[in-house]
Amino acid sequence: MQNKKLTDAVYYVGADDKTLDLFEGQYVIPDGISYNSYVIMDEKIAVMDTVDKRATDEWFKNLEEVLGGKEPDYLVVLHMEPDHAANIEQFLNKYRNAKVVTNPKTFNMIPQFFEHLDLEGRKIVVNEGDELVLGEHVLTFVMAPMVHWPEVMVAYEKKEKILFSADAFGKFGALDVDDEWDCEARRYYINIVGKYGAQVQTLLKKAATLDIQKIFALHGPMLTENLGYYINKYDIWSSYRPEDEGIFIAYASVYGNTRKVAEKLKEILEAKGAPKVAIADLARDDMAEAVEDAFRYDRLVLASVTYDGGLFPCMESFIAHLKSKNYQNRKVAFIENGSWAPMAAKKMKAEMENLKNLTFLDTVVSIKSAMKDADVKQLESLADELLNK
Repeated sequence: MQNKKLTDAVYYVGADDKTLDLFEGQYVIPDGISYNSYVIMDEKIAVMDTVDKRATDEWFKNLEEVLGGKEPDYLVVLHMEPDHAANIEQFLNKYRNAKVVTNPKTFNMIPQFFEHLDLEGRKIVVNEGDELVLGEHVLTFVMAPMVHWPEVMVAYEKKEKILFSADAFGKFGALDVDDEWDCEARRYYINIVGKYGAQVQTLLKKAATLDIQKIFALHGPMLTENLGYYINKYDIWSSYRPEDEGIFIAYASVYGNTRKVAEKLKEILEAKGAPKVAIADLARDDMAEAVEDAFRYDRLVLASVTYDGGLFPCMESFIAHLKSKNYQNRKVAFIENGSWAPMAAKKMKAEMENLKNLTFLDTVVSIKSAMKDADVKQLESLADELLNK
């Protein structure tokens, strides 16, 4: 994306990246990612964050076009993660009079990434509620620790009523991709920020005191309309409430027998009028999407073959992901399979019983090798319990 005038004084100078295969080294991004950076042009010029090293040349080109030969006064660093902060040293070497504006935690972190960067005389330290006057535009800084690193802060610009929200309200996908915000914003939030719901709730409470009319995140589109919709989504996600009524079936199968059981349960549930039934093969489908769906819906069914006296590795990994993101406030059911000693249900429940506010359904379906008529009756009973019939 070329630099773009967002308001009379605020410009976009970020870049799309459609060549990266894994975001944060683990999340598939078929539609790429954007590294967002902004410039506020006023009596004093503030650059809001840099970009990933993969987009260095494009970023400097965009920046120079907006600056038009002028020198920036400030580099505001909201977040030190390398996809946003990789060009701090290069920027400061290029613009020798620019100062860095950030909080003490960030200043402590900068030398970890840039060993030989000398910031003597170039620091402006800000804390909660401090302001940076640019002229007509004034930035107020709000600390947002663990959303999703400890040094994170956001900035509110009073004249334009913009919240520069760091990673909050970000999403996967390049800016030139026309897709629904919810899906990739949800996958981004749950898998990256999801562990820190309490901290996101704190930030939302602070944001509620501000007259926000635009949200400019470090990934994804600039949000300028219907902000209540996006804020409500974040409130749901960060309070670990189910977003939709529905049942998510996650299965792990070796020879396809457990898959057939999971698919049969889906068929039974739909025949009984379930509002929504989603299903995933944990060995083949995107793990991040599976985690997303587990948080999206209010009921979860885990179906696993017994493997070496325990769980199939992809099921073990899936449950570990749920635990690491503080999965809670859901109903959970178990289906196990085993040819001589089915143990998967016991193992899955043991892994999850220390999570908050989970209700384990009474019906546990236990399969011996392959699904039989009697097993279908068990699935009927489980479906009734899932649907509260």
